[in-house]
Amino acid sequence: MDKLIIKGGNRLSGTIPVSGAKNAALTLIPCALLTEEPLTLRNLPRLADIDGFQHLMGQFGVSVSIQGNNRPEDFGRIVTYQAARVTSTVAPYDLVRKMRASILVLGPMLARMGEATVSMPGGCAIGNRPIDLHLKALEAFGAEIELAAGYVKATAPKGGLPGGDFDFPVVSVGATENALMAAVLANGTSRLFNAAREPEIVDLCNLLVAMGAEIEGIGTSDLTIHGVKRLHGATYRVMPDRIEAGSYACAAAITGGEVRLEGASAHDMASTLHALQSIGLHIEEDAKGVTVKSNGVLKPTDLTTAPFPGLATDMQAQLMSLLCKAEGTSVLKETIFENRFMHVPELARMGADISTEGRTAIVKGPVHLTGAEVMATDLRASMSLIIAALAAEGETTVRRIYHLDRGYERLEEKLQLLGADIERVDD
Repeated sequence: MDKLIIKGGNRLSGTIPVSGAKNAALTLIPCALLTEEPLTLRNLPRLADIDGFQHLMGQFGVSVSIQGNNRPEDFGRIVTYQAARVTSTVAPYDLVRKMRASILVLGPMLARMGEATVSMPGGCAIGNRPIDLHLKALEAFGAEIELAAGYVKATAPKGGLPGGDFDFPVVSVGATENALMAAVLANGTSRLFNAAREPEIVDLCNLLVAMGAEIEGIGTSDLTIHGVKRLHGATYRVMPDRIEAGSYACAAAITGGEVRLEGASAHDMASTLHALQSIGLHIEEDAKGVTVKSNGVLKPTDLTTAPFPGLATDMQAQLMSLLCKAEGTSVLKETIFENRFMHVPELARMGADISTEGRTAIVKGPVHLTGAEVMATDLRASMSLIIAALAAEGETTVRRIYHLDRGYERLEEKLQLLGADIERVDD
């Protein structure tokens, strides 16, 4: 198993390209199940989760072909998916258990084939993430749901889903995505109230519209979907990854550096940029990207995660590492997941002064961070350790980095472009 060796102290400076968004790509890929025609996705990041999802698509008989200039040294890929004939409607445990996003095949498979059997999903152990809202939304559209032996079996009435209305009691990104993909081929009109508004939801809606779907209210919490008889193929570019961009901004900031995030969308990552500004960073935005500058002086702040347009929970761990160097006490409140402070004990091994109570973390700074052997517990926690290591004195070893490979495209190479002393080695 690989590990990362990081020697801290280098000021990061330079330009890096922002990859296609993992969280968007994992929602766009299953859209291929909605049509017999080819779906081509551009700017698809090279990630373990993407590879895993492609294996799952192959289980259904979907052909996957990599096109164009796809040299190993390039970032991103162009991939075409075609579900000309769906050969299976079962997503087995072995392919689903490592990746929570696998549940997103449920809606499109049900819409097109009239049935789907999907193993209960896995993913990062960051707290309870039930799929009850996914199932309740599908039931509202006319599906019959059965749970047995660790699998979800969804069945549509003969002739297809009739469609319906569903009001989310709490905002759910994944359930909104599944419901959208199910509703686009329903026989009638469906309405989603209190739907998630994340940029990745907008990206999904834009792709579905490009495929022939009829969706009103894109970008709002109330969506109206007029079901159509069929969808056609499309070529679509995956949106830039706002979490990756924010992570590298934190990495540069903790070293007193400056980074140009080429291709980043300031609109999509507005809450992160606002948080960084409150910490004392200077932000410059233009049509082609975002530049983040630090003068080395970081201010404490209070931050609370919330559904979009609030601060993304996926940025909490990275910002926590950055605030370890702020001159004062900061308070972070996690409102999305109840178990997302698992990185705190590992940061403490490096000298961080962080106390937690329930879903609140109190970060006291500035502290003198020192290199240590640490272990990643989930995807974003892994990045928080990398960020701390870049500012630490001495050498840090980060183990279990397979988490990072799920969500950061060739992380060490991008950090090396900025001047970081980081190396991947066999453990």
